[in-house]
Amino acid sequence: MKRIGLLGGSFNPAHRGHRKLSLHAIRALRLDEVWWLVSPGNPLKDKAGMAPFKARMASAQRMARHAPIRVTDIEKRLGTRYTADTLDRLPRVFPKHRFIWLMGADNLAQFDQWERWRDIARQVPIAVIARPGYDARAHASPAMSWLRRAVRPAGQAKKWTSWRLPALVLLRFRPDPTSATRIRAADPAWHRHFPNARSISISAPSVSSPPSRTDMLQP
Repeated sequence: MKRIGLLGGSFNPAHRGHRKLSLHAIRALRLDEVWWLVSPGNPLKDKAGMAPFKARMASAQRMARHAPIRVTDIEKRLGTRYTADTLDRLPRVFPKHRFIWLMGADNLAQFDQWERWRDIARQVPIAVIARPGYDARAHASPAMSWLRRAVRPAGQAKKWTSWRLPALVLLRFRPDPTSATRIRAADPAWHRHFPNARSISISAPSVSSPPSRTDMLQP
């Protein structure tokens, strides 16, 4: 059984903060890998300023080098738009894996806006990583009001595979101040640094003939 952390996002672009968060989660949760699920289109984010998918994939691949981090376009291949739908499908493709969803406190603050967010909490444990400036909003959020009784002690984080769902753990570490918003503000054309981002297969799997597990994870 592999213990996998899932970090979804636009990665517009990927940066050191994503990497450090992932490495901290690997240690705190005793993960084998973290998978970066590069979103083909985040329903909660404005399309204006969103770099091409291939450039975002390439930036994530570069940032994930030499680390137990796997960058994947699996959501595009599955044809899923919402996290809840992706989580419905993953256990069928990877039945021997156990998954935990990773998110920053900024996402917890707006988690109640996610499609079928309660279903997400019932599908997998959730690990929330503190982010300066967002912790108070996250703790006061509607989603946290519903999830408060599901909070598990951080000292038991490595036991997440045995938790009854819904379950949420709050993790703290010294975060990297790097921000994708600031990177884009300083260099709006950052994606042009990846002119040779290679094409990737984006065919959606069929119910009768799903792609192999290896293919699902290969960019």
